[in-house]
Amino acid sequence: MPKTAILPRNSPLFSAEGRRLFSLLDINSLGAAEKERIYAPLLPARLLGLLGMVPGSCCNSRGERVLKITAPEGMNFARMELRSHPDERRTVFFLDIAGTHFNQMELSFCIINDPDAPRFDVDLDEHGRDNCFTSQGRNIPEEIRAMEAGLFPNQTCRGLRMFGEFFNLFERFVDSLGMEMILAEPLTYDNAVRYERYGFDYLKGRLLMQEIDRQFLPGGLLFSRLDGSTPFRMPGMEQSVHGRSWAIHDGILRESWEELPEDSPLLLPWEEVRIYRMIGRPAQVNTFSSVG
Repeated sequence: MPKTAILPRNSPLFSAEGRRLFSLLDINSLGAAEKERIYAPLLPARLLGLLGMVPGSCCNSRGERVLKITAPEGMNFARMELRSHPDERRTVFFLDIAGTHFNQMELSFCIINDPDAPRFDVDLDEHGRDNCFTSQGRNIPEEIRAMEAGLFPNQTCRGLRMFGEFFNLFERFVDSLGMEMILAEPLTYDNAVRYERYGFDYLKGRLLMQEIDRQFLPGGLLFSRLDGSTPFRMPGMEQSVHGRSWAIHDGILRESWEELPEDSPLLLPWEEVRIYRMIGRPAQVNTFSSVG
C-alpha cells in the first residue's frame, strides 16, 4: 500500500478537488493546467531564474511557452522538455520518468544543459544522423573534442551542475506520491558513480563496478590497457572517473574479455547495471578508488 510522505516538511499530493494522488497515472488523469501545476515545480529555482521562467508555469517572462510537458492520460509516464526559446532545437532540461508495476518511480533520463555552452555532435554519425548513443556508429573527432573539453561520453554540451538541486525536488515529489523507492539505469560508468554520490545502491552491477575499479588500479588488466593506442586510452586516465569512462566507452572492457576467467564480473554486460535509491535513506556506496 502507498505510504504517507516521510521526508521532513513534506506532505501527500492531492488534486485540486482533494483526491489523493499516488502515481503518474493519477496525475495524468487530471486536466492540462493541473498537470502543469504539479510537474512544473520539478524545475530547479536556479534554472527558472537563468531562463527567466515564471515559477509554476510553462512560460518565460515574455509569455513564450518554453516548457513542454508530455503526460498522456492513461499512461504511467511523463516527459518534460525545457528550451531557452520556443524554436530552440537543444533542450536545457530534459526529463523522462515512469511508474513501475510495484509502485516505484523510474528515473529514466535527466539532462540539464548549459544553453550557452558549445555543442559537440557526439550523438550524430558522419552523415548527421542520430547514432542512438553510438550503437550505430561513433563520431570520433567530435568525441575527442568533447573529451578534451571535459565532457563525459554521450554528453553533447556542458551541464549546469544542477542535478543535486533537481534531485532534492524529485525525491520530495516521489515521496509525496507515497512511493519509497527510485529506480534508475545508468547509461555509462560515470553515470553510475555520479548516482552513488546521491545515495543510490545497486540492484545489479555492484560486483561489476567493484571489479572495474580493481582492474583500473596499478597492476590491473584495464590499467595495462591504457597504453596510448587511442586518445581515449592514455596513461593516467585511470585516476579519474572522466578518464575511466572514456576508456570504457572506447571498448576497453569488451576487448579484455578474452583474458578473463569465466567467473569474472567484467564479463557481465553493462545493460545489467540497475540502481535504486530509498526515499530519505541514502546509501553509502563508493566503487571508485582514487589513485591519483
